Amino acid sequence: MIFGRSERGKPPVEPVTLKILVAGGFGVGKTTLVGAVSEIRPLRTEELLTEAGRPVDDTSGVESKSTTTVAMDFGRITLREDLVLYLFGTPGQERFWFMWDELSEGALGAVVLADTRRLEDCFAAVDYFERRSIPFLVGVNCFEGAARYPAEDIRRALDLDDDVPLLLCDARDRESVKEILIGVVRHAMDHAAERRQTVTT
Repeated sequence: MIFGRSERGKPPVEPVTLKILVAGGFGVGKTTLVGAVSEIRPLRTEELLTEAGRPVDDTSGVESKSTTTVAMDFGRITLREDLVLYLFGTPGQERFWFMWDELSEGALGAVVLADTRRLEDCFAAVDYFERRSIPFLVGVNCFEGAARYPAEDIRRALDLDDDVPLLLCDARDRESVKEILIGVVRHAMDHAAERRQTVTT
């Protein structure tokens, strides 16, 4: 679809645009997730890891990783003719967390990617969205060779509220990522409806 045009005889469709954040620890697959589903070439701000950053960059568990996101990843996906998602991948390293406040401005919701080999790395993202009342979903990125755990065990380990969705996914697979994004939108809509109901009662 080309925006601003529509079928002959019909007025142009102005799509509703929604902003979704993709957060999580270093090396969890945020850049991969955005790239797997974006219909445009993703904007990436990756830089090579250097020897100078070794004291502050914890690469245990992801020793083969050679780059890191220093600002954000950006992608776009059209879910329907009238609904477009903008995806913003946040930097995973602590020294870049100051950017999260700006990136989260106006976000409908967020995906917190988790890696069962380094589950503690997503605690900061879970805490961030909980404290700011931004609806989020936890997507467990199933890496090859990583141990598989029941979803309820992971939920308990992360101490998630009962209403926070948790889904298993493959950040490399477009269809898997689409299910995650649909889940975030649905959760955010439910969250907004609950808040409206609370205000009116």
